Amino acid sequence: MKVATLLLNAMADLFDDYCNAGAGAATLAIRTGSAPAATTDADTGTLLSTNTFSDPAFGAASGGVITASAITDDADIDATGTAAHFRIKDSNALVVAQGTVGTSGTDIVADSVSFVLHGRVIISSLTVTVVGV
Repeated sequence: MKVATLLLNAMADLFDDYCNAGAGAATLAIRTGSAPAATTDADTGTLLSTNTFSDPAFGAASGGVITASAITDDADIDATGTAAHFRIKDSNALVVAQGTVGTSGTDIVADSVSFVLHGRVIISSLTVTVVGV
């Protein structure tokens, strides 16, 4: 089944709406170890960094893709460790999405997954794509 682009855009914009829930900006936390089995489960692994989205987090969808507005750097990494998963939370701390972090073949592709205490995490770009096969 193929889905109309206007529906893909609506789903992508809805993802942004969920990120923007609450009074403040959404966050992207990068953690060690495997992600929890469900987004409703408690955080797992060691928190390495937390970056804060702009508010609103993303621009309007085009072709089922939303691109993040500026994301604030985390200028002080919380712990030394290997990044393995992330969680995006709204300002009420509800998980909107989670996924894998790695140097290839993962949801978030990073230059390095080796995080060092008091280092810096810069997210230069982030897109979310709704696929309508």
